Amino acid sequence: MSADPGRPVTDRPVTAADRPDSDRPAPDRPDSDRPAPGQPVPNRPGPAARLDPIGGLAALRGLLARPLASYYLLIFSSGLLLMIGLTMVFSATSIKAYIDDGSAFSVLSRQATFAVIGLVAFWICQRLPAATFRTLGIVVLGAAVALLLLLNGLLLVSTLAGWPAARVGPVEAELLWLYFGSFQLQPSELAKLGLVLWGADVIARKGAELGHWRELAIPLFPAVGLLFLLVGYNDLGTMLCILALVVGLLWAAGVPLRIFATLGAVGLVGIGLLIAAAWQGAGSGAQDADNYRLARLTSFFTPPDQCVDDCYQALQARYAIANGGWFGEGLGSSRLKWGYLPQAEDDFIFAIVAEELGVVGCVVVLALFAVLAYTALRIARRVDDPFRRLAAAAAASWLISQAVINISGVIGLLPITGIPLPFISAGGSALVVTLAAIGMLASFARAEPDAARALNARPPARWVRLVWAPLPPMPRKRHPAKPRMTGVGPRPAGTGQPSRSTTPDGGGRSAGSGASGSGGRGASGSGGRGTSRSGGQGGSATPRVPRRRDGR
Repeated sequence: MSADPGRPVTDRPVTAADRPDSDRPAPDRPDSDRPAPGQPVPNRPGPAARLDPIGGLAALRGLLARPLASYYLLIFSSGLLLMIGLTMVFSATSIKAYIDDGSAFSVLSRQATFAVIGLVAFWICQRLPAATFRTLGIVVLGAAVALLLLLNGLLLVSTLAGWPAARVGPVEAELLWLYFGSFQLQPSELAKLGLVLWGADVIARKGAELGHWRELAIPLFPAVGLLFLLVGYNDLGTMLCILALVVGLLWAAGVPLRIFATLGAVGLVGIGLLIAAAWQGAGSGAQDADNYRLARLTSFFTPPDQCVDDCYQALQARYAIANGGWFGEGLGSSRLKWGYLPQAEDDFIFAIVAEELGVVGCVVVLALFAVLAYTALRIARRVDDPFRRLAAAAAASWLISQAVINISGVIGLLPITGIPLPFISAGGSALVVTLAAIGMLASFARAEPDAARALNARPPARWVRLVWAPLPPMPRKRHPAKPRMTGVGPRPAGTGQPSRSTTPDGGGRSAGSGASGSGGRGASGSGGRGTSRSGGQGGSATPRVPRRRDGR
């Protein structure tokens, strides 16, 4: 072979580096979009994947798919809300508490004590099975109704008799609270939890009969009406929360919409009557005085520059929000809590949050309530027990509606109703009952089918189960439902016609093409060919041969 005249003659073999560029093989291009001949076109990522390059949405879906995701979300959101609440109560009350009691921690220590009691209630409730909750429903609701009757009875007697205080021995009534010596209790908070448990139990027992009025009329509607009267006479805001609770309970039960329409009309009439009752001394009103409930409603529609006395609290709350801006004045730096904003530690504590932590702090609080609402509804959707599903939906309606009503009143979206913000406002009865409801939801979250299987597959140590919570029961195995056989069955022996299969509810026809006494084939004495009452031609009968079109 002759040497290339353009290359030097050497003894070493020719390598790829000695070849010209046109003779070199094309390099591998793994990133090329063009597939090799005969290879399928690879799946390219869609728009959602390109917008999420690090896989954040996929990671979030993976976390939410874990068996105990509902339980940890519930603990996370409620625990953070409780910590924020204790911090904001101290910030809102430290100056006033130092002036009144000589210690800036007096209100905080009292609130922390109720928080510890609430955590004990949470621990107890998360250990209880569903059967115990169903038994406790009538007990808790009965105790709440008895305390409400005592409260309203003392207030009525003291008003009629002209007593300076509604007191009988160590028991004293004051608007919404009962005092047993130094112990203070708000019965309407206990009524919420009792109605959740008892109402879920009653509706779960009713089952598919809820479409009839008489099934709801006894005993649910009388009990709810009594609670509306006992609670709404003194506290219209709490009555609205109970109304939202009942709506959530009936919605989760699948009650027809016509019942919701009727209940809405009745509820509006009841609210109007309770507003008018303030002229007769209902709530904080007094006879021969202005109706404070009507004044709150009318001041909501009055421009701020024309509203003086009735809008004072709402205007101070808006000033606090305006002072906070985006990032707030700083924790403990609120100026409106120095006597300018009434009820700054309970009903209007969200205004202090806005002033000290700004929009960022308000968004964090709202996001935690959103997570709590999502988690409660997730639990209601995933559990397989009707009672757990109804109770979880009712508890979610109660807590979230109370938060929405409170926050909307502070920022001016709704009239002021005077109800506390869950977890954050100062108040012992509300905090203890709220944490007990969270413990109930935690028990339901551990009873989800996937969570129960995971906990029983790898159970924790015995001491953990004794100290924290026992293992939930394993979910019941669902047997596959038998298909409804409504089509044409196999051709029985000795017959020329296919047999009709019967349906499980007895609505189908028996085998054969006629029914007994109907004049068809198979009815005895009806002119048919068969002799059996069960229908169809008898086994000994000759099969019928179909005629041809020519008549033969």
